[in-house]
Amino acid sequence: MTRKLQLIDADAHVNPPPVFWDEYLPKHLRGMGPRIEVGAPEDGHDWLVFEGERKPLSISSATAGLKKEEYKRVGRQSDMRSGSWEPAARLEDMGVDGVDTAVLFGGGPLGTANNELYIASFEAYNHWLADFCAYDKKRLVGVAYLPMQDVDQSIAMLKEAAKRGLNAVNIPAFPQSMGGVMRGSFAAQALALTGDPDGPRQYDDPEFDPFWKAAVDHNMGITIHLGARMARPGVQRFLPNLVMSKVCMAEPIAIMIFGGVFDRFPDLRFASIESGVGWFAWMAEYMDGIWHNQRHWTNSKLDHLPSYYMDHNIYGSFIRDPIGIDNRHKTGGKNIMWSTDYPHSETTWPSSMTIMEEHFAGLSDEERRPIVCDNARKFYAI
Repeated sequence: MTRKLQLIDADAHVNPPPVFWDEYLPKHLRGMGPRIEVGAPEDGHDWLVFEGERKPLSISSATAGLKKEEYKRVGRQSDMRSGSWEPAARLEDMGVDGVDTAVLFGGGPLGTANNELYIASFEAYNHWLADFCAYDKKRLVGVAYLPMQDVDQSIAMLKEAAKRGLNAVNIPAFPQSMGGVMRGSFAAQALALTGDPDGPRQYDDPEFDPFWKAAVDHNMGITIHLGARMARPGVQRFLPNLVMSKVCMAEPIAIMIFGGVFDRFPDLRFASIESGVGWFAWMAEYMDGIWHNQRHWTNSKLDHLPSYYMDHNIYGSFIRDPIGIDNRHKTGGKNIMWSTDYPHSETTWPSSMTIMEEHFAGLSDEERRPIVCDNARKFYAI
């Protein structure tokens, strides 16, 4: 890759250490966050202690640097790459991989049935992330995480994220049930990323219009992140679950398009993150066809063809997707953004440049620039 191109990683991650909660939670909630206990040599891993439960420490979200055959679900905090939570180490790892700017997703909420603590954990994480990015605002770009239980609450948190200098907000792929909190770290992650797919509320409901307006007014892109259907933990069906977690992201996008959200808010930017983009062009063509055939009896009224919104409002990030790159000139396939997924198990780090050369073979710098820089710059308002 010629280095005259600036490279923006549209989807990288942080994993703040559990001890950060005591500094960032409200004073009356401090001490209620998780803590790490160092495991005995025979354990082979450390322990995460939270709300009376003691579980092996999961390190699966920080496996960068390990050989594929060395991947493991649990381990010690010392096994996790420090670039997950130390900004100086992160910048070093970005340098190794040739990345100029990294867009950072991450920590997620606490898995607690205490809704006050659950909501406060979003705010604590966003505050920590803003401080992390302040180390180098030109190279570290943060994405806040928001719950979607209550629209007014979410708007207030969006405004606070903008005030802290974060560049976008991540929401569940579907609205959350009011006050619905499940206990357990995976349950909390599922709730934060997925929401309630079968609930009575959907994002095309007028209830959410004030939130979309706030996003436009504050120039904040909206992301959903690998969450329409979760890849459940465990080995037995993890791989098919992972496949479905990608392609199911089409559903919330279709709800937004057919629900007329982008007619009401034509400047709203909405992105599917870490879910590939090869299906974008197919989805655009398919939606046009079914809209032509079905719009009369469904009373579907749009100002434009569905594919129009894919090109004007919808973005997507990929890690390895040569088919998506091939489809870059097709309707629906234009707003695609390259990423490394550092330090997760799908990451291309530290070989991102080699893999990029394989997938971008034959493309000139001008053809590469939108994918590796310009689209992310526009979406994240960098």
